[in-house]
Amino acid sequence: MERLQKVIAASGYTSRRKAEELILAGKVRVNGKTIYELGTKVNESDDIFVDGKLINKQIKEYYLLNKPRNVITSTTDDKNRETVVDLIKTTKRIYPVGRLDYDTTGALLLTNDGELTNILTHPSNNVDKVYIAKIKGLIGKDQLKTLERGVLIDNVKTSRSKARIMKYDKKTDSSIVELIIHEGRNHQVKRMFEAIGYEVLKLKRERYAFLDLTGLKSGEYRKLNPKEVKKLYSLK
Repeated sequence: MERLQKVIAASGYTSRRKAEELILAGKVRVNGKTIYELGTKVNESDDIFVDGKLINKQIKEYYLLNKPRNVITSTTDDKNRETVVDLIKTTKRIYPVGRLDYDTTGALLLTNDGELTNILTHPSNNVDKVYIAKIKGLIGKDQLKTLERGVLIDNVKTSRSKARIMKYDKKTDSSIVELIIHEGRNHQVKRMFEAIGYEVLKLKRERYAFLDLTGLKSGEYRKLNPKEVKKLYSLK
């Protein structure tokens, strides 16, 4: 069951505020009955008419994808490259929540729920994004603390983060670093390491909020269950 004004807005008919005005004006009918009360709840089987027109109720879908390398985080691509939406078998018009670079792999959410997307992408909600980066060279504790305090990207300091070195390979002279951030700026992780003098050789998003890639191989995906969706909504 969902609030009537939310269902009307989700259908694309109008905004939620305008939907509330239409309800109060007596222009919304549910199963033949005119509704005047805000907050009235409806379900998927109810027929909803606004100004005499039957609205299309949008059924929400939520997917967690283990994004492969060399796939575009977009709904379309003018160069005809494969997109993350191409990997999901659905008839719904879904889109990615945030983005991962073309050569970055890992956890990516896709949905047609605009309200949840706004919650997850708003900086004030501090949603964890956990990355595993393979970088060239040995990184020290001082550099990690610099990352955690924030570095300048386009003259704007990144918010506080958490970083730890997981492994150093002397043969390849490379470090594996876990970095937890809460923002989603363009190429952010790569540019953060670049700001302290390190090149990212490989990058994977291991976790988004509480969702990890357990059981998902590269290119595989799964639907989120109602409990997971509710928990994502609670992050606001």
